[in-house]
Amino acid sequence: MTSTPLSRSEAKDLTRRRLIRAAYAILDEEGEAGLTTVKVSKAAGIAQSSFYVHFKDRQELLRALGEQAGERLRGAMREARHRAREVPGDRERHREAFRIPLEAICRHPALFRLGLRARHDPSSPLQEFAVETAAAYRAHLVADLASFGFPTERESDRRRLEMIADGIGALTNAMAIGHIDGRYPDLEEAVDVLVAFSYGYLRLLRKDSSAWSGNPPSTPPDAPPAEVCPEPGESSKKGNL
Repeated sequence: MTSTPLSRSEAKDLTRRRLIRAAYAILDEEGEAGLTTVKVSKAAGIAQSSFYVHFKDRQELLRALGEQAGERLRGAMREARHRAREVPGDRERHREAFRIPLEAICRHPALFRLGLRARHDPSSPLQEFAVETAAAYRAHLVADLASFGFPTERESDRRRLEMIADGIGALTNAMAIGHIDGRYPDLEEAVDVLVAFSYGYLRLLRKDSSAWSGNPPSTPPDAPPAEVCPEPGESSKKGNL
């Protein structure tokens, strides 16, 4: 049985995906210093000249890696948050929303470190992209919190959600670095810390939401996650991130 020949666009897309897979593997094994166009082309099984058909240079390849990883991770995180909200009493679903980004970071630590460094390095050709990527993660979490019913009408409401999103992002990065460096060997302990912080900011949002709506806070300070942020007339839909 003969296979149908690939069209030109299909063949080009296949080669691009091979280059990206090869780049991920080299980054994971050798770090940023080992990532060269020569090595990537050889690992992908193509001529080096063909590399430039798909990417202008090494920096463009790195942006492609970051874009692909970012889109997949943000989608997985959003799905996990909404799954957690569907069953607010399910602690494991709540934990999964924080486990997913930690595991993703630790899966490709060199790419993560590169992006984190570029974000704070004005001389890096990837700084603008790194800043935009961080903003995309922040916007996703803010949008999810808003969709869960927390107020956004006032500028101070929106600013509060952005501050929380930035805080969770920074803490997630810190826990991931600690795990990668071996200081926090048990990733589940890092998840515990992130979940504990989430209880705090959900209580804060619940308090602000109640004040904003004219209703007094109704949850005790030690309420479990399923009871942190109940919606009016419901038991616990705002309980999870």
